[in-house]
Amino acid sequence: MKKTYHELTITLDDDYVELIADVIANLIDDAVELGTGNIIVRSENDLTSVKDALAAFEGIEMTFSLEEKENKDWIKAYQDSVQPIEAGKFYIFPSWYEPKEELINIKIDPALAFGSGHHATTFSCLQAISTYVKAEDSVVDVGCGSGILGLAAKKLGATVALCDTDPVSVKSTQENFSLNDETYDKLWEGSINKAEGTYDVVIANIIADVLKFIAKDLKKATKENGYLILSGILDKKEKNLLGSYQELTLIERIEKDEWVTLVYKKEING
Repeated sequence: MKKTYHELTITLDDDYVELIADVIANLIDDAVELGTGNIIVRSENDLTSVKDALAAFEGIEMTFSLEEKENKDWIKAYQDSVQPIEAGKFYIFPSWYEPKEELINIKIDPALAFGSGHHATTFSCLQAISTYVKAEDSVVDVGCGSGILGLAAKKLGATVALCDTDPVSVKSTQENFSLNDETYDKLWEGSINKAEGTYDVVIANIIADVLKFIAKDLKKATKENGYLILSGILDKKEKNLLGSYQELTLIERIEKDEWVTLVYKKEING
């Protein structure tokens, strides 16, 4: 272990924290801590190139602080900052905590890929999965990130496929299914347009602009009388998205911390 490490703190609008964290995931393979309105990256390697790459990112205002610090046990400090959560039927916990017998346990060690259950969008999706996914359903998790939502569906007895355009997320999903002694039925790098067949439940926790862009493919992948769970939607973006799904029946709207999750049903005659 080196005597010092580098710590890059990025301050930005909280709406963009997970988006920029996803960008960082494609740049480096080091510890990333997500906060409210900030991201902290820690590495024994110089992080100047990461700072410069993000500074060139257009459309999102960010400020940066890059420091060199004494290399104490910051990994333990980070672990201590991550708390387990309960969402719907599920208990999401890092490996340094014990499971809970009365809930469905999902072990996730927070890392680079999106999705440890703490963000409002993931939390609301877990609530929706608790309600709408049942044993023997066929489920696809689009933009799977860490694989947490697919894992939740698998724990309920569903057949699960997952996809993500980010290879880091695909690898993270593989690792997290292995960590939970579960197996997925299909996993691919890419989006829902590569899906074969249709699913009882389609889950897409991405961002509103992407949900609008791939709406046709998401609807096509949903079976008649099936459910489409959309998340990652800022409340101020919701109205602009609704028209893309107007032929479906909106059966539930979940709002948490300015983020919206929409649950649609694809009626037979819809």
